[in-house]
Amino acid sequence: MKNFSNLYIFSFSAIMVIIVAALLSFVSEELRPMQERNVELEKKTDILRSVNKTEGMAEAENKDAFVADQFNEFISESFLVNSSGDVVDGNAFDVTKELKAEYDKPVDQRSLPVFIYNDEQGNKKYIIPVRGKGLWGQIWGYVAINDDLNTIYGTVFDHAKETPGLGAEINQDWFMDEFKGKKIFDDKGEFISVEVVKGGGADPADPHAVDAISGGTITSKGLEDMLRDSLGPYVKFFKKQMES
Repeated sequence: MKNFSNLYIFSFSAIMVIIVAALLSFVSEELRPMQERNVELEKKTDILRSVNKTEGMAEAENKDAFVADQFNEFISESFLVNSSGDVVDGNAFDVTKELKAEYDKPVDQRSLPVFIYNDEQGNKKYIIPVRGKGLWGQIWGYVAINDDLNTIYGTVFDHAKETPGLGAEINQDWFMDEFKGKKIFDDKGEFISVEVVKGGGADPADPHAVDAISGGTITSKGLEDMLRDSLGPYVKFFKKQMES
């Protein structure tokens, strides 16, 4: 058996590391545009889902083109606001793609995205991205609110790695549909968001509560926190719109 010197082994290993690193960097750069397109497609799809505007997508030959056309047709406006309720400069969709970085900032330094959908009767729906923590990782979604800036029109929720059959059920229609018609302000105009009640104890007549997922209590309560913490910074914007 041939013996190799330590210098040879070290040099060979260093060269292989450099080659592998270069290949990984090349592959990463080549895949980046595709990854960015997938992120854009996912977020636009979820925004449209929150207002029930994805019908026909499954049958579309070109899903990217379908979503782009639907988004351009139905999302009539988007902008950023601050925690004081004022519109600020910036691109709402770009911020939405990097929402974690925005949420890492103090509340008074955040730029908060808003998307507007106008329904067939000309009524506005305000679509707000939300982000929080479940049991095992990040959870996120979109909440569409009627033009009374109080009543939830629709929701979309998803997760990174919640438990299948338990917390992962937050992205199922039967759970998301519970939020339709619920209100985020009480009768006195105070922001209280929506409570997620353990054990099927939510009163169907309660406009501020839904049932938690059986066996998924931690994820459910994480979603409750997500709604409160994500929608709370928009309160001044909502109230300014109510008064205008």
